[in-house]
Order: sequence, then C-alpha cells, then structure tokens
Amino acid sequence: MIHRFDRLLTELPPPSTYDPAGAAVVQELMGGKFGEMSTLMNYTFQSFNYRDRKGTRPFYDLIANIAAEEYGHIELVGHAIGTMLTDTEATATPDPAETPLKGGPQSGNPHHFVNGGKGVLPQDSRGMPWTGDNVVSTGDLITDLTHNFFLETGARSGKLRVYESVDHPVARALTGYLLVRGGVHQVAYARALEHLTGADLTKLFPSPRIPTDKIPECQPHIENGDDARIYRFSPSDFTEMAAVFNGLHPETGKPLEVVDDDPESRPRPEDPLPQPDVFAPSYEPEEIQEIADKLRKKAGAK
Repeated sequence: MIHRFDRLLTELPPPSTYDPAGAAVVQELMGGKFGEMSTLMNYTFQSFNYRDRKGTRPFYDLIANIAAEEYGHIELVGHAIGTMLTDTEATATPDPAETPLKGGPQSGNPHHFVNGGKGVLPQDSRGMPWTGDNVVSTGDLITDLTHNFFLETGARSGKLRVYESVDHPVARALTGYLLVRGGVHQVAYARALEHLTGADLTKLFPSPRIPTDKIPECQPHIENGDDARIYRFSPSDFTEMAAVFNGLHPETGKPLEVVDDDPESRPRPEDPLPQPDVFAPSYEPEEIQEIADKLRKKAGAK
C-alpha cells in the first residue's frame, strides 16, 4: 500500500521558458525502456512476486522500498514535463480560430497537445506507449537483482543524455536529482548481489561512468548526502534494509546509510497554471474556480 503526500521528492523550478521540444525529449525519462515507469514497474512486480519474505526479509525490503521511491520519481518527471509545457502567456481564454496551439505540436510531441492537455503521458520520446514488456520479474532473486543493476545503468545513461540534450532549468534540475538517486539504487542492487554471490558488480562492470561531480545540478544532492542514502518510506515497515545496504560507497568512500524519510520536509509542488487553449482544467477556468469556492464554503473547508 502506498501512502501519498502532496509533496515532491525535490524542489523543481517554476514555469519559465515554454519548451515543447524539450518536453518531448524528457518523455523518455517517463515511458522509455529505461525510464522511471520501467524502474517503478520492474521493482513493483518483483515485490509482488517475492516469495519467502520472512526468511529473506532484507532483500525484499530493499526491492519494495526502492519501488516506493520510484513512484515519487515518476511524479517528478510528470511535474517537470508539465512545467515545460506551461505557456505563462496562455492563461487567457483564446480564440480557437487563431490556432493557438499551432506552434506546439510542430515543435514537440503532438500527443502532449491533442491528447494530454499539455501534460505528461505514458510514452517515450518517440510518442510510443510504455509497455509491460519492459518488466522483468522472474522470481529468481539473483536474476532479478542483476537485471535491476543493469536497468539502473541504462537509466542513468539515458538521464545523462537528456541532460546533455535539454537546457531547460526544470529538465536540468530533474536530471541532476535523478542521476544521484539512480546511482544510489545502482549501488544498492550491487551490494545486494555482493552479499549473495561475492561478486562486486561495481568493479566488474564500472558503467556508466557518470561524472556527477562535474554536473552542477547534482551538487546540492551530493552535499546533502543523497548519493549514499536509501530512504525508508514507511513509519514501521521495511526495517531490515540496512542488513543489505551497508558498507562504503564504491566511488566516494562515504558510509552507506538507511534514513527514515520525513514527508513534511519535502517541498510542495508548484501549482500548475491553467492552460485554457487545451481545456486544462477548462476552456473557462474561472467557472470551475467559482464552483470549487462554493463547495469549499459549503463543506466548511478553510
């Protein structure tokens, strides 16, 4: 069960430059083969199918808890894409005859405008739908953990390529954070495999070589210790992860640690501006606002 909070895992910049082309590229981080939907669903289904949880609890706790964090990652990507698709000058109700959307679909992903209301979709950067064929859940713990290590490897490569392709502030902030956190998950699966087999995948396959020390948007998260930390997203469960996630970080030598997450310390998401040209939330947003205000008063909401 997932307990949801109206927070983001990290702070992202507010809407600035309208960037449909960049948003189309960032879609790869949502619905690509190595995107956040893939990491989320791989670990989620592996946790669903995990057997002998009592006997091997530390490994189950690790997979299940990283799956929980991935829910937060898809939320971050979705928020970033929505920010890039927000035209701060398009808040007035437009004249449809003037084709207010003409430029957007030509420069970016037409699905963002025709189907998505200037919002994220479960697609890759080509506009192809995400598919469950991307999920590997064999039931064999070592096979699944090995797959997860290389899934995080491919995911981090993709994040760096998006970073190098898109200079929008929110895309850079997003990828900076995800590069750091993806690195932690890569180390976590490598440590789990080392405990089980004695093989250190970080030495056997030191890939990808991501220069996070050279990426400005990674620095706040590294300084905060997020490059060597697994968060526990539960008040009482998943308590045995530290039996697996321990030792020193293979690149920096920092001690690996498990930390209880404090949702109240996370930032609230920026309120997305209305976009009447795609009926989001309506062609006349003021009407819905008036209805919402009346309902609030009737319900005694503050």
